[in-house]
Amino acid sequence: MKFMKLGSRPDTFITTEAVRSVNSEVISDLIVQVKGSRYLLHKFPLLSKCSRLQRLCSEIPETSQHQIVQLPDFPGGIEAFEICAKFCYGITITLSAYNIVAARCAAEYLQMTEDVEKGNLIYKLEVFFNSCILSGWKDSIVTLQTTKSFPLWSEDLVITSRCIEAIASKVLANPNLSRRGPRDDISCVESDSRRHNKVSSKVWWAEDLAELSIDLYWRSMIAIKSGGKVAAAVIGDALRVYASRWLPNISKYANVEKQIVHDPSESDSIGKHRLLLESIISLLPAEKGAVSCSFLLKLVKATNLLKGSCSSKMELARRVGLQLEDASVNDLLIPCVSHTCDTIYDVDIVITILQQFLLQVQSPPTSPVTRKGDFERRRSRSAENIDLEFEESRRSSSASHSSKLKVAKLVDGYLQEIASDTSLPLSKFLSIAEAIPEFARVDHDDLYKAIDIYLKGHPGLNKSERKRLCRILDCKKLSMDICMHAAQNELLPLRVVVQVLFFEQARSAMSGGHVTELPSNIKALLANHHQTANTSASFNKAKMTPLNDQWSNASAIKSPKSSNLSTLKMKLAEDDDLHEIAKSSRIKALCLLPNRPKKMLSKLWSNK
Repeated sequence: MKFMKLGSRPDTFITTEAVRSVNSEVISDLIVQVKGSRYLLHKFPLLSKCSRLQRLCSEIPETSQHQIVQLPDFPGGIEAFEICAKFCYGITITLSAYNIVAARCAAEYLQMTEDVEKGNLIYKLEVFFNSCILSGWKDSIVTLQTTKSFPLWSEDLVITSRCIEAIASKVLANPNLSRRGPRDDISCVESDSRRHNKVSSKVWWAEDLAELSIDLYWRSMIAIKSGGKVAAAVIGDALRVYASRWLPNISKYANVEKQIVHDPSESDSIGKHRLLLESIISLLPAEKGAVSCSFLLKLVKATNLLKGSCSSKMELARRVGLQLEDASVNDLLIPCVSHTCDTIYDVDIVITILQQFLLQVQSPPTSPVTRKGDFERRRSRSAENIDLEFEESRRSSSASHSSKLKVAKLVDGYLQEIASDTSLPLSKFLSIAEAIPEFARVDHDDLYKAIDIYLKGHPGLNKSERKRLCRILDCKKLSMDICMHAAQNELLPLRVVVQVLFFEQARSAMSGGHVTELPSNIKALLANHHQTANTSASFNKAKMTPLNDQWSNASAIKSPKSSNLSTLKMKLAEDDDLHEIAKSSRIKALCLLPNRPKKMLSKLWSNK
């Protein structure tokens, strides 16, 4: 880092009984009090360079040997005052990025301008600041950091804005630099090479800027973004580095409201972190994929913990919805810390994210409507451009379909994680499950697992609620192993068990394989209700169409196990509201039979 030395005399300031003075043969005639410290000095060297001291001394009558000047609001304190005083005495002082702001504010306070004496301190400080400090990367950042101690003075003297402009110009001049920093300042950051190597080569400046406070960082990032030369992904990486630096342990605010009650001082820290979070969200690039979906969901978690604004939460939900297919189940497990929320995880925000996702992908790109006035323009368009547009539209539609398939898998995995929460209402479970389009679920195995977990965690569900829960399940999309588990699952409604067995029988018939033996619990159920089943069968037989009669005969020809299946059908018909489902299921199964049984049915039907 760069530094500047002024003066040539040795340091003769001494401290005697808490009083600072200059070791000199000349008797002091001026007492200056700076924030509780007293200095015994001489008028001539100080008044010859400080216009403010000249004015103050002229206003104070000389009633004694020493004139006393009070400087209670001196910027920079005693350290900055001594720099100015030593400059007046010609004593050597060393200036660098660490103390130039304090010295500049102190010199401005004492009015050490060119009007008082040529080559005064303000002039020398400005030359050093503009030619050396602002030209160095590390010097600019350190100087900008020190302005926090003198916010008003730094703004009035345009120190803060000049540092920000210098930092932004260096980033914009080398947006894709693969070294640690700008060429003219390699020596300044050479000792930090290991630390910089951990950062992406395109974000060589991220860790240095991460040391800034949020207000200075925000202004610096705005200046960098406004330049338009840094890619959105690079901006996103820099924001991730800053968030990792300042938001590492916010989980301690999980019970934030209780902590505020018992420790009021904690509210200040929470407020600072909340401001930092809101600022990071406002700096997020608008481009899709500029920041990872995982990082966005971490910001959502932080917003929950820090009680962020609803607008910030909705903005994050919208951004997550744009790239939800890139998320993982753990990313979606967002703790719910509100006292009004009984669930372990924040399900509402996930529902909102799903809604945003579906809004983005529900309508595939279509060609614009051709207007009469556009006819000539469209005729002149080349065939290559038309083919290119069609290909782009097809690719976009395919990507939308692919993302829905990924999100369906993600949602089913998420449902399995939250299903065991005893406080999770059925309505919210169904809202998430039903949000996914039917075609997006290639199979229903994961959905079945989530339903099974929910049934085990909520044993108090009544019959209608269990039916409503299982209505979202498509038994035709269950694998063999899941079908075997479902057939023996006593928590499922009987309708679902019958449907699983029925479709499994039909699938076996279609493949020409061995028909699966009915589980023991189903056999027991049938035995217990044998009399009821016979009564129901007699009643249904009178109402059956010829198609249903021939279906029973064909099933008997196909497999000796058909009597069990017929009994299951009759058991299914016990519920009036499920009779139509059983009937339609039989018709669908008829369509799945091989050609030979179908011919048999045709002959039997014609004989009938």
